[in-house]
Amino acid sequence: MPVPVPRQRNVPVAETAHGGAAGGAGVVGSRADGGLGGSTGVPGGGSGVSGGDLTLLVIEDDPAGSFSVPELPDTAGARVKVRSARNLTEAARLLTDDVHCILVDLALPGTGDEPLSPLKHVLRLAPRHAVLALTTSGDAQRAAEAVQLGAQDHLFRDELDARLLSRAVRYAVERKRADTAQTKLAESRLRAQENARLERGLLPTPLLEGSNLRFAARYRPGRSRALLGGDFYDTVRTPDGTVHAMIGDVCGHGPDEAALGVELRIAWRALTFAGLCGDELLSTMQQVLEHERESDEIFATLCTVDIAPDGRRAGLCLAGHPSPLIARKGKAAQLLPYENGGPALGLLPRARWPRRQVELGGAWSLMMYTDGLIEGRAGPGEKQRLGQEGMLDMINRQLGEGLEGEALLESAVSEVRDLNGGDLTDDVAVLLLSRDRQTA
Repeated sequence: MPVPVPRQRNVPVAETAHGGAAGGAGVVGSRADGGLGGSTGVPGGGSGVSGGDLTLLVIEDDPAGSFSVPELPDTAGARVKVRSARNLTEAARLLTDDVHCILVDLALPGTGDEPLSPLKHVLRLAPRHAVLALTTSGDAQRAAEAVQLGAQDHLFRDELDARLLSRAVRYAVERKRADTAQTKLAESRLRAQENARLERGLLPTPLLEGSNLRFAARYRPGRSRALLGGDFYDTVRTPDGTVHAMIGDVCGHGPDEAALGVELRIAWRALTFAGLCGDELLSTMQQVLEHERESDEIFATLCTVDIAPDGRRAGLCLAGHPSPLIARKGKAAQLLPYENGGPALGLLPRARWPRRQVELGGAWSLMMYTDGLIEGRAGPGEKQRLGQEGMLDMINRQLGEGLEGEALLESAVSEVRDLNGGDLTDDVAVLLLSRDRQTA
């Protein structure tokens, strides 16, 4: 015969549970009452649950009414309110947000032949709730398996009393809170590792061995996401001495766009070393995009330059991307010609991207960037965007102050953020190639 849970009895408030005994290794920083400070992802378990009332949902079919009491005494000086359901269907109806813990009878009838079927159903029904498994002391093996499956603890019906149950409920809630915190921490670490791998793919080390060009780059993700987006760039020198540079932007934000950016960047490097350039290269890049994107709405902008071995001329291709900025020694910075550029990759099936020849001169700096640099606001509280003209004015002023290389890019990205009045909503990628020599 099951032992009925006694009705509420007077328990001195000063009597507390031993915090370390049932808390387990996963309960970090437990207090004497078994509580954990701070917030929780457990339903009904906001900050302050440790010392507050708890609600227990009991799922069992017991004609004797063992759990007919409305509430149990709690060693933490609060109450454990009891809500009873005779089957899983009724439990689903009673499982509201104010329930903290579920006690499920493993011998619940009508749940199939599988020994742990009731528990599995509850874990699917309430994945964010603390769960206790109820069985008899003669079924210790199944009790242990219940904990392995996901229950926070098990209780033996023939050893149960009110004090043990109330303490087990509170400890189960705290264990669930600790498990949730550990899961979130593990997920955060995993995301950081994934971001690091994506960053290495999006923003690689340039291959410029043998070139007299200087390279600098900056990348800043939009803080509204705190994740890498679809901005990517690359720079390589081919065996004939030509330096090729590229910067691009996949529409959208997040890991899928970042992964597509990595694929496009790797494809560009491989195709460039294979000797492709201009329209032939971008047409092949579009085929890669069309095969790898998740939907037809995904597109990517791209800007490519190929700088002749003497460093004085370059070929420019634009695929829906802002034109680079060039600063020549003794002259104000200006935009390279952007007429006759082609559409973004992925928009038109038979598009063409003409390659335009531009003269660079002797000493120069060429800055390539994504639209995050120009789409911020022109000043705090202003509606007008900075735009390319505003960027030109900013860069010319910084050049006049003697900034160059890494210092120039760092100042530009920081000032754009300040002008926006805070973190930018879009990612910003900028790279700078410079040549100091006046003659080849």
